[in-house]
Amino acid sequence: MRIGDAELPGAERELDAWLAAGCHGEMDYMSRHGSLRCRPDLLMPGCRSVISARMNYLAAARPAEAVLAEPSFAYVSRYALGRDYHKVLRQRLKRLALRIAQERPHQWRVVVDSAPLLEVAVGQRSGLGWRGKHTLLLDRDAGSGFFLGEILTDLPLPPDPPVSAHCGQCSACIEACPTRAIIAPYQVDARRCISYLTIELRGAIPQSLRSLVGNRIYGCDDCQIVCPWNRFAQLSTEPDFRVRHDLDSATLVELFAWSAADFDERMAGSAIYRIGYDLWLRNIAVALGNGPATPEAMSALRARSTNGSALVREHVAWALARLEARVQSETNSDVDHENVLDLKGPRQHD
Repeated sequence: MRIGDAELPGAERELDAWLAAGCHGEMDYMSRHGSLRCRPDLLMPGCRSVISARMNYLAAARPAEAVLAEPSFAYVSRYALGRDYHKVLRQRLKRLALRIAQERPHQWRVVVDSAPLLEVAVGQRSGLGWRGKHTLLLDRDAGSGFFLGEILTDLPLPPDPPVSAHCGQCSACIEACPTRAIIAPYQVDARRCISYLTIELRGAIPQSLRSLVGNRIYGCDDCQIVCPWNRFAQLSTEPDFRVRHDLDSATLVELFAWSAADFDERMAGSAIYRIGYDLWLRNIAVALGNGPATPEAMSALRARSTNGSALVREHVAWALARLEARVQSETNSDVDHENVLDLKGPRQHD
């Protein structure tokens, strides 16, 4: 936990340039509030200080690399394997704000991704970490596997100094991005980011990007997985962040078989719940289309080919066409191989 003042110099200029380039895609809420995101004193009139906190979220789970290497398995971003973090972190920060008020009465507001605030910029300003080239906040002792939350207060608290950046010449995160969404150091084009495509985008995933999504059905962690500083990422001790419903080891076919009622029941209290059932099916359909053409996968897709959602049907049809083409290609390859053997004539034996 660190303390910063209510100023974010340079943040508004950077945000305006990012928005002007259209890098926010369909996230209209990013532009809706304008400079409000860069002005804590406008979010809470009278704000003089920001208490910035982080909370580790990594749970004991099947290694991310192992899941990504198995195309028939579903990859869910590590932060979403357990319960939604908003309530957990918000309640803790509220309790802290109230404890402070017992010693020093103050006006305060808690923010946990619940108000238009540039939280990474706030964390950087307060010395909680530095902004990595993937645009996430990094810390030498914790990597980037943590959530951020803030207490805006009218108390004139002494600010902590910012920390220096330690990315150096490393470009691992840029090179690892499956869709090349990190268009330059410290710049992400959300329109290409798999987290945006599988969570924020409400319509069809662009066909040119679908094959790059792989088996990622909710979010993407590739830039964090390869970051050297995440060797020091720490497991969370928070029970709410433990893996639920075997989401770290579920197959795509298993999850695709969930009914709407199953989704509502099992994803209640999860960050995944916000995307809704249709986007859940859309994402899994794409992942199935990128996976092996097994009878189980093709049967699962055919069973959804008449789904009530046109969005789901479109992605199911795309996935089925890919798998059927793969089967046909393998069949033709086998036939060609047999023909070559026939042309060679009968084998000679000693």
